[in-house]
Amino acid sequence: MTRLECLRAIYEDIQDCAVVTIMGATSAELHSLGHRPNFFYLTHAMGLASSIGLGLALCQPSRRVVVLDGDGSVLMNLGGLSTLARYGPRNMVEIIFDNESLLSVGGFPTATATGTDLAACARGAGIDNTVTARNADDFVSAVRAALAGEKLACIVAKVEAVGPAGYIVDTHMLEDRFMFARAMRQPPQNGGKMP
Repeated sequence: MTRLECLRAIYEDIQDCAVVTIMGATSAELHSLGHRPNFFYLTHAMGLASSIGLGLALCQPSRRVVVLDGDGSVLMNLGGLSTLARYGPRNMVEIIFDNESLLSVGGFPTATATGTDLAACARGAGIDNTVTARNADDFVSAVRAALAGEKLACIVAKVEAVGPAGYIVDTHMLEDRFMFARAMRQPPQNGGKMP
């Protein structure tokens, strides 16, 4: 499965959530499906999507927060999994797209290409509600179950190492920050609310 297939399959499920993406292919592919003011693209902050998502989840407990992360980014901030587990925000879903490479910066292999299991890392850090998805149906089921639940969830999606032709997010970085802040001041809508 590809990351774009996964994003396309869950877009309607996450469109009203506060969504924080990591840089590179994940941002570009989500943006290609349709930008929303409640989507925040961390275009220059590798490793920090889960930290931004955690802060947002703790500050807005009635809002569903979805973090779209990558294996390289999570490996750069592996301690972030421990921090997520420590605070355990019930309104946060951490999705890690594991393509076993740093695709957005040249395609170098990550530690997951040689045996590191990010789901085992997340469980070992204390995130009990962690699953690995290896096909699109399992991925969609896991995301929907996490969104319907009231517990911190981590989903590791094993995806192919393919990305977009270009890494373009057609929003001005500064304006995106203010647009997202304005969206977060509004009450959560529909699927973005906690049950």
